[in-house]
Amino acid sequence: MTRPPAPDAESPPEPARDPAAAGTAPRRWAGRNYTLLSLAAVITNLGASGALIASAFAVLEAGGSATDVGLVAAARTTALIVFILVGGAVADRIPRHRVMVVANTVNCTSQGIFAALVITGEAQLWQMVLLSAIGGTGHAFFAPAAEGMVLSSVTGEQAGRAFALFRVGINGAGIGGAALGGAMVAGVGPGWVLAVDAGAFAVAAALRTFLDVSGIPDREPGDGILADLKVGWREVTGRPWLWSIVLQFAVVNAVVAAAEAVYGPLVAREHLGGAGPWGLAMGAFAAGTLAGALVMTRWKPRRVLLAGVLSVFPLALPPAALAVPLPVAGLAGVMFVSGACIEVFAVAWMMALHQEIPEDKLSRVSSYDWLGSIALIPVTTALAGPMQDLVGRSAALWGCAALVVVLTAAVLCVPDVRQLRRRTEHAAAGPAGTGGAADTGGAAEAAQPIVKAPSGGSGEGTASASPTG
Repeated sequence: MTRPPAPDAESPPEPARDPAAAGTAPRRWAGRNYTLLSLAAVITNLGASGALIASAFAVLEAGGSATDVGLVAAARTTALIVFILVGGAVADRIPRHRVMVVANTVNCTSQGIFAALVITGEAQLWQMVLLSAIGGTGHAFFAPAAEGMVLSSVTGEQAGRAFALFRVGINGAGIGGAALGGAMVAGVGPGWVLAVDAGAFAVAAALRTFLDVSGIPDREPGDGILADLKVGWREVTGRPWLWSIVLQFAVVNAVVAAAEAVYGPLVAREHLGGAGPWGLAMGAFAAGTLAGALVMTRWKPRRVLLAGVLSVFPLALPPAALAVPLPVAGLAGVMFVSGACIEVFAVAWMMALHQEIPEDKLSRVSSYDWLGSIALIPVTTALAGPMQDLVGRSAALWGCAALVVVLTAAVLCVPDVRQLRRRTEHAAAGPAGTGGAADTGGAAEAAQPIVKAPSGGSGEGTASASPTG
């Protein structure tokens, strides 16, 4: 699962319209900013999905080993973990669209240099590690800003539909980008795929310069990055529904990543027929994410957090299916179901953040969410091999499945998770420029309808494992 990726939108939302006052005029919920953000995210996800494949093959073609491929990938993830909290604080301190444009420019530059080195045959391992780390740093600043922008680009009862359609776009781009990127790597080489990704970042940066932020109030000067991070920390720890689910996904993402990134290919090689069947299973998961996002364009659960968390239980199915192991058809079916369910959770989570978190703190909260979603992934993927040697692969996979079930059941014991409700349009709509994210002072006073999930909705093709992003 990938923290997909997710949002970008510091746009002033379209004002909520009263049907009685509007007469028969259609209600507009997808304004200019939402459209620009969605288009930019689709473009970058098309490029980045192919670039994830291309970077691995670039390392191999330069004479690197599997360990070297891992080093290049780890450099990006490590930089993301190190800088994500700073990125969130910065995005709540200065206009988010500027942070996004600068981050896109950094990513465009690093990928362009990476591409040039690969195309000319001059790429060395240390250069690829460094450029990957620069790309991860850029994404650490981009992701919280993007999430805050997307969450504040829509208002009212159509927010869930908007978030779902956004995720349909980025998930579809991810599937198409991976397929196109793989074909291009085989046809013209990885360097040119990296060059296309650099161009995608350039186009996205250009689109984001046209965002209309005239209706967004100026940020109040803060007392420094550390003070801003403390404010974000209080926002997270003051809401039991929020910190409990962030902790849940810190472990869930980590064990599922270990199962799918380490154990899955091994099971496929030994029992299912190799890379082809495993690719089919992963494709089924991707198709499931599209199906789940489409479902959420129509379904509006009143207890959104409850619906979202219940949909996490099926994430235990893929590790269990690999532990058996199920035949290819059964595994593909399980992966499709888990992909659909994680999208239900992802959209529900975005709705909860949109409704409950004050607009000026969205990026900081998002950065803690991102950190929780990815921090343990390098640890579990590194320990997956030793754990297999210690207890056996089947036992390790059953352990992954059990952790998903136990942690999800534990989160359901939190009263706010069961009781928070989605608000109606008039209850949810905040003042112009807030995106309807009313500051309730905490989740406990939700006598009206609400929701949450590790967002990651930036749509920039990061390889993290957060459901929303």
